[in-house]
Amino acid sequence: AAAALVAVATAIGLVGRARAGRARAVRGAAGHEPHRETLHALRLSDDDLGEAATLVQFTSEFCAQCGGAARRLDQVAGDYAGVRRVEVDLTDAPEIAAHFRVLQTPTTLILDAAGTPVARIGGLPRAEAVRAHLDRLSGSPHVAA
Repeated sequence: AAAALVAVATAIGLVGRARAGRARAVRGAAGHEPHRETLHALRLSDDDLGEAATLVQFTSEFCAQCGGAARRLDQVAGDYAGVRRVEVDLTDAPEIAAHFRVLQTPTTLILDAAGTPVARIGGLPRAEAVRAHLDRLSGSPHVAA
């Protein structure tokens, strides 16, 4: 019985690790709300958006991976014209976490030029997952230097 429990726990851990950092398309209410509602819920304005896309990084005061996520997202955003990263601290904003169903930090939302969420990433974002969405949104594929 103990061996079975260890096997199940290991399998769950491996599946969770494999899914972490991957982008998934946003579906449901949060993905189809008008961009004004999205910006209002995030406490952002049109001036905070990038011309091609915006990477919204949800952080919290005690997030160990958020600094690494910020550096990675800044590096990826810097490879594209018109892409901006903004940070939303959830430490004192549980209503934002509830609205966007954020259960862990870092979590990243990828917004299109209009401010509509198109993808989200739970955990430390994988650069290639972010680039795949930015290539599509910017109309310009990233070419590694």
